[in-house]
Amino acid sequence: MSSTDSSAHAGFTAEERAAMKDHALELKKAARRSSKADKAAQEEQDVLAKIAEMQDSDRTMAERVHAVITATAPVLAPKLWYGMPAYALDGKVVCFFQSAEKFKARYATLGFSDLAQLDDGPMWAAGFALTEVTPEVEARIAALVKQAVN
Repeated sequence: MSSTDSSAHAGFTAEERAAMKDHALELKKAARRSSKADKAAQEEQDVLAKIAEMQDSDRTMAERVHAVITATAPVLAPKLWYGMPAYALDGKVVCFFQSAEKFKARYATLGFSDLAQLDDGPMWAAGFALTEVTPEVEARIAALVKQAVN
């Protein structure tokens, strides 16, 4: 069945394709690493390197988010996820930082997967816009991360 509708699906954006390529590369790198300790150490280095590549405001926020998450929930292991710094429990991503630059957005995002225990009635937030990481924002991130892993 064909359609004369001219609104054909354009496919993935260049940013989405780049994120998928990043994820494929991350999986290949992880498969090549030997011990669990080596994998964990290298994955944290990968996250820190990705943060260092970010533009100024995104980098500053990502550094603070990384520090808060790793201090608040040492059970979460840093790793790259679709080219973004993420934090996993037993290999499954619980939360991640998405820079504004990555998808040409107006703000950076702290996102949580469905594994995060943020449930609050029939509807709750799973993503949070970040324009600045103040001490109040750090406290909120710490509380969310604690709740996410409990």
